[in-house]
Amino acid sequence: MTGKMREDGKQIRRLLDQVVQEAVRFYEQVDSRPAALTPMGYVQEGLPMVGDGTMRVLERFRTEHAPGMSGSAGPRYLGFVTGGATPASLVGDWLVSLYDQNVTGLDESIAGQMELETIDMLKELFFLPEEFSGSFVTGATMANFVGLAQARQWAARQSGVDASQQGLYGLPPIRLASGAPHSSVYKALSMLGMGRQSMQLLPCLEHREAADLRHLRRFLQENEGSPCVIVANAGTVNTVDYDDLEAIAELKQEYRFWLHVDAAFGGFAACSPRYRHLVKGMEQADSLTIDAHKWLNVPYDSAMQFTRHKDLQTEVFQNNAAYLGKDIDEPEFIHLTPENSRRFRALPAWFTLKAYGRRGCREVVERNVEMARLLTEKLEQSGKFRLLAPTRLNVVCFTFAGDREDISSTRIRSFLTKVKEEGDAFLTPTVYQGVPGIRAAFSNWRTGEEDVERTWRALCRVRDTL
Repeated sequence: MTGKMREDGKQIRRLLDQVVQEAVRFYEQVDSRPAALTPMGYVQEGLPMVGDGTMRVLERFRTEHAPGMSGSAGPRYLGFVTGGATPASLVGDWLVSLYDQNVTGLDESIAGQMELETIDMLKELFFLPEEFSGSFVTGATMANFVGLAQARQWAARQSGVDASQQGLYGLPPIRLASGAPHSSVYKALSMLGMGRQSMQLLPCLEHREAADLRHLRRFLQENEGSPCVIVANAGTVNTVDYDDLEAIAELKQEYRFWLHVDAAFGGFAACSPRYRHLVKGMEQADSLTIDAHKWLNVPYDSAMQFTRHKDLQTEVFQNNAAYLGKDIDEPEFIHLTPENSRRFRALPAWFTLKAYGRRGCREVVERNVEMARLLTEKLEQSGKFRLLAPTRLNVVCFTFAGDREDISSTRIRSFLTKVKEEGDAFLTPTVYQGVPGIRAAFSNWRTGEEDVERTWRALCRVRDTL
């Protein structure tokens, strides 16, 4: 043990007290911190020969680097779909680092059992049937990867091939289709060797991001006899549109296909009786993606993959080695996800579910939707902006008022850069049906009417300067 480490070990209470003070300061000031920052003038100094010890490094971080951290955990960070950590999940996340469990299996500590309990609680939250199994992964990208890896294994099995052992060589292309797949689906297809171009885009309903089921049926008819994978969306990123999951699932009575549902944040509609109808049929998926660091408001990174086909999942991800044993009749986590080393990322979710329960999750979802509709009302009454799509849930998609020809991605990005620089809000650009636009995604448990008002004033103020 080096001298610096020994000294730090002796003063661990003082070090952690300082961390708590820094955490409380940030927590209390996050509402006033700029929602996003453009990093300026960072100087890399490289690796020191002799370190300074944790106390001096902490002080340096506090004075030189902490001011450059954004308020992305705060109530006016409306970019992407990023929830801020609830107090309970923050406590859980700190304890993850403290206990430093490697959750590869169930026989080293209670951590694995707690992950299974957390998955069961989430199945209750989303009204998923008992036959689903699940595990935690890093995010929606990896959850989509796990689900589509199982779909690939299933499709190859239809041709009598074990793709996990023999690969895809010599097999006909797997037919995939979706109406408005998220970019992470393409990334997963690339990693899986299926190729981004294997995805066939189905025409969507007019002024919607939901697949037209007439074209889906035609796709299945044309490919009858070939293994097909359908990626359905439960909450698109631009407009939170939903495919008709129930109708798609009913097609399985006529055609044989794998149904993967990407419900990264839209799956949380199940938490509210007002919006649960949007995910009707989600429980009939073969594989399912839901993010925790979005609307469950736990710290990055955290997501869940659910499946009805644990056997196929084990075929793909089994990790046999002499020191691990070879029995996968009762597969543990090391045989179910791409990771061998697994952080105890279930614990923050366990804490927040136990602390706030079903009612707490419902309150966050319904309040965020109310705030999205409040911003929508302001947009509809304004002559400065116009909606690009109806606000269906928690994302507002809009652009400048005026002729379409006068709206460009360059102007939108310039506008959002100025909004960010003012510090009151952070929103992201998009393009919807060919029109450059803006997304405001509400998913933080803190966001209230005063935050919508402050965001709205910032949007109008900057718009007037253009």
